[in-house]
Amino acid sequence: MQTVIVTGGAQGIGRVTTQYLLTHGYKVAVWECDPEALEEMQELLKAANSKAIVINCDISSEIAIKNALRITLERFGHVNHLINNAAINIVKPLERYTLDDWNKVLATNLTGPFLCTKYLAPHLAEHRGSVINISSTRAFQSEPDTFGYSASKGGLVALTHAMAVSLGPSVRVNCISPGWIDVSMWKKRSRAKPDALRPEDHSQHPAGRVGQADDIARLILFLMAEDNSFITGQNFVIDGGMSRKMIYV
Repeated sequence: MQTVIVTGGAQGIGRVTTQYLLTHGYKVAVWECDPEALEEMQELLKAANSKAIVINCDISSEIAIKNALRITLERFGHVNHLINNAAINIVKPLERYTLDDWNKVLATNLTGPFLCTKYLAPHLAEHRGSVINISSTRAFQSEPDTFGYSASKGGLVALTHAMAVSLGPSVRVNCISPGWIDVSMWKKRSRAKPDALRPEDHSQHPAGRVGQADDIARLILFLMAEDNSFITGQNFVIDGGMSRKMIYV
């Protein structure tokens, strides 16, 4: 049975992906640092028994990553795939966006995936495994005041092809850039509430709807499959066609 590590796997896309992988026969190690989300995920995954483990891990810390990897290997013995999903965002006007804000976002969103892949690479190579980085359409277009987030997600797209070329053929590395994905009900309990999506929210997408987290989980499963081993170094934009739509006022 293959083992997958999902960083930031207790909320949003990571949480849905974790549950999706478990239902498709994978073992999953969730690396999560939010105390509330971590506790809730531990409760949720009790039924999964030996197929799942939740580890307290802040991926901006090299020490924490090494410790989480040690625990994962002690529990499952091997790792086949890494999903670099964990991310944070700080929204502030440029004049109030501090260097600490910038460094904090990049440490989690870009340095974290770099370090996770660095330490996982030898273990993934043993099983000709894969890395899937979760970027964002914010790598290519922005809302105001998202400097660190946009820069880190753009960096993650570039890091993907750099790692694919460097780690191939033993390890495949791909990237997914989600657009508007409704994860309102997949957050920790204190923040979970349904978004009041309007008809115009759906209709502005050529696909006719706002995305769901399982749209991303299904692509993750596809990219991990050994039958798709010719796919590496690629970025897949999953946004219902929204970023291809010309908008005139």
